[in-house]
Amino acid sequence: MTEWVVVAALALTLAGCGRADRPTAPTKTRPNLSVPSNRETAQCLADLRELHVSFQVLPDRETGPGCGLNGTVKLVDIGVPVANLTAVRCGAARAFIGWTRNAVAPAAYQMLGSELARIDSMGSYACRNVVGSARNTSRRSGHAIANAIDVGGFVLKDGRRITVLNDWNSADPQVRQFLQTIRASACKRFGTVLSPDYNAAHRNHLHLEDDHANFCR
Repeated sequence: MTEWVVVAALALTLAGCGRADRPTAPTKTRPNLSVPSNRETAQCLADLRELHVSFQVLPDRETGPGCGLNGTVKLVDIGVPVANLTAVRCGAARAFIGWTRNAVAPAAYQMLGSELARIDSMGSYACRNVVGSARNTSRRSGHAIANAIDVGGFVLKDGRRITVLNDWNSADPQVRQFLQTIRASACKRFGTVLSPDYNAAHRNHLHLEDDHANFCR
């Protein structure tokens, strides 16, 4: 689930006195991840249908400079309730579903002895810049294009609530291992995964972003 390079040819310019400058080598630019292609979105929506989840397709729209919804959905039912989740890019939604079903739910049962009852998210879309990084304060967050999901906690059917804020360094080794395990799994499904190990801004949540950056911390 991951993508690609557009090649832009630079024009050959001529200098004065009839002398030609040396041609400039073609420059490779990074793929534009802010707007998925119609083909990518159509394939992703087909994938969601094959996963037998309930979702609504949301209309594309710009919401501000560097912000907007393109190829987004609202997940209605993925088999486990998810609180506070609004618009999310289809690719991020697909990764989130796989993570929930194949990592979080099995890990909760196998490591904590209880089925997963609910995931408490802290939202997906927000037209804002990156927070917690002095170098990137002027850059739009993945949340600005609904391409990131923040997860704060997990509720088990036995009544326990495991939160990133309170349990990342839990005295219970099984709880600590559960959180470390699902982070490791998220790193295989999302491009960027940020946790309390990254900085203080992520002390209370896991940031899951479908950006192909291959950054896990």
